[in-house]
Amino acid sequence: MKLITKFFGIGGVALATALFMGWWQVDGPGSTSTPRQRPLPLTEMNFELTNQNGEAVGPKTLIGQPSLVFFGFTHCPDVCPTTLSDISAWLDEIGPDASNLNTVLITVDPERDTVGVLAEYVSYFHPQIQGWTGSNAQLADAAEGFRAVYEKVVREDGDYTMNHTAGVFLFSSTGRMVTTIDYYEPREFAVPKIRRAMQDRDADGTI
Repeated sequence: MKLITKFFGIGGVALATALFMGWWQVDGPGSTSTPRQRPLPLTEMNFELTNQNGEAVGPKTLIGQPSLVFFGFTHCPDVCPTTLSDISAWLDEIGPDASNLNTVLITVDPERDTVGVLAEYVSYFHPQIQGWTGSNAQLADAAEGFRAVYEKVVREDGDYTMNHTAGVFLFSSTGRMVTTIDYYEPREFAVPKIRRAMQDRDADGTI
């Protein structure tokens, strides 16, 4: 019995350590993000990007339906695929109504994330998820409106990765910023937020 207790004690410490490190890198002092600023309403943003089908898109593309927007990149080793898998699970739980929800990954790595690369990448997740890319200048315009931050980090081997804002932005159908769904946020909290945003078309305030 003492051995079992010791085993679970060690396992609990390991889990707590892993969760702490994730928080440290994404939301804590180890994060590269500046203190959060609330994104502008979509109606006040001004940018143009290209979706995975080669079509021009922008903030007006999102108005008319509630929207989930996430910043990431295809070479991301953990946060991005985890978040997109979580989003896919949320959409699966919402069911057929998920077709009424814009769901967009905006790349922070336009040098590597071409239209073709994004098209293949998003195909591994829920079919409702789109991928948007553009030039460095276009991406900077988009990130400014969403108050998202990102930076290129060169590794010792000469390759690079991208640090970026984690979390999913949720907007109403009118383009009002509703709330942010945080990285690690449990599905039982995330899905009700999305459902309320899908039902509430005109009310002000946050969920």
